[in-house]
Amino acid sequence: MKVRKVPQRKCIVCQKTLSKREMLRVVRTPEGEVELDPTGKKNGRGAYICGDAEAFKKARKTKAFERALKVSLTPEQHDSLEQSFLAVQDKFKSVSCGKPDEQAE
Repeated sequence: MKVRKVPQRKCIVCQKTLSKREMLRVVRTPEGEVELDPTGKKNGRGAYICGDAEAFKKARKTKAFERALKVSLTPEQHDSLEQSFLAVQDKFKSVSCGKPDEQAE
C-alpha cells in the first residue's frame, strides 16, 4: 500500500516546519477580512502559526500577519484575532513555537 504524503507548512513566526494539522491557519478572505480558519479549508490567502500564545504575541509585534497576508491590520482586528485564538488555543497547545535549535537545549 502506498504511503500518503503528510502536508507540511511553515510557521510565519519561528519558521519551523510542521504538519498542516498541528498548526493554526489565519486567512484573508476574498472580501478582505482576516480571521482564524480552524478547518483549514476557507477560501483566501492563508498563513500558518504555531499554537503557542507567545508566537501569536510575537506575530503581532513583528507584523508577521501583515507581511504574510499582504494586508494592514488595525488594533481592533488584532484584538478580535487574539480572542478567537484564545478560544481554540487548547487544541494546538501541544506544539511549542521556537526554532529547532532552541528546543534542543
